[in-house]
Amino acid sequence: MRVVSLLPSSTEIVCALGMVDALVGRSHECDYPQTVKTLPVCTAPKFDPHGTSAQIDARVREVLREALSVYRVDEALLHSLQPDVILTQSLCEVCAVSLAEVQQAVCTWSEAARVVSLEPNRLADVFADIQRVAEALGVPERGAALVSELQGRVAAIAARTATRDSKPTVACLEWIDPLMAAGNWIPELVELAGGVNLFGEAGAHSPWLQWEALREADPEVVILMPCGFDMARTAQDLPILEALEGWGELRAVRDGRVYLTDGNQYFNRPGPRLVESLEILAEILQPDLFNFGHRGTGWQIAELGKAAS
Repeated sequence: MRVVSLLPSSTEIVCALGMVDALVGRSHECDYPQTVKTLPVCTAPKFDPHGTSAQIDARVREVLREALSVYRVDEALLHSLQPDVILTQSLCEVCAVSLAEVQQAVCTWSEAARVVSLEPNRLADVFADIQRVAEALGVPERGAALVSELQGRVAAIAARTATRDSKPTVACLEWIDPLMAAGNWIPELVELAGGVNLFGEAGAHSPWLQWEALREADPEVVILMPCGFDMARTAQDLPILEALEGWGELRAVRDGRVYLTDGNQYFNRPGPRLVESLEILAEILQPDLFNFGHRGTGWQIAELGKAAS
């Protein structure tokens, strides 16, 4: 079995299934677990991923006006790796290489590789995708065991938060300039973790968000999880929020309940570590109930009023 995974979440799924040795290629964004970094890289961005949030957003929009996705596939390398299975996605043209581009890359091959495309919109879809990958790799029993273990961890957290009468209102931001709320599986995770999600709909794509709507909702908690950013990079964008009229008047700001998370490693990846993302939210939203040890690595309290260096 030879597998090429073209998105980080599917790479993590393969490894969680105990099939890391089957991987022969990865995307440029696949970086967990560390062992996969030695694999050949089959994709690259079509834009410069550095700069301000607004600059990155503008470049992505420009590329998407003319292309299927914002990434390119190294067709020659992909072919040379002779994969039996290629894992890709059809959820988001910004998240990873698109299904259409992968199909275009392999359509002329005489030997057919099986292309498995994942499209997780909700938490249940993520668990279903884990099982689909397991079946494609010939280890369905491992998929069933992994899903059962992950669902058990989710249920344990949900059972404890269900006893809470007091649950804070929460705004999760997936992009800062321009503002975007978090959708898909994030609203579910917030509710499971003991919060009341204000923006974004479970199972729907992340929506753009007007500042006045956020200001009017006045959330008790604001959680920053920009797509592709770690906590250090997210901290650099704090001055953008602090410059918004009325930012300092928000309850979350006054009460010191603005949090940075590692969106890149956790919340933006619909794989096994979404359960760890739930644990992070539970620590933030119900700190007297949960302590999984993620503070400092998966999340931290935002240091407001300090210009990023």
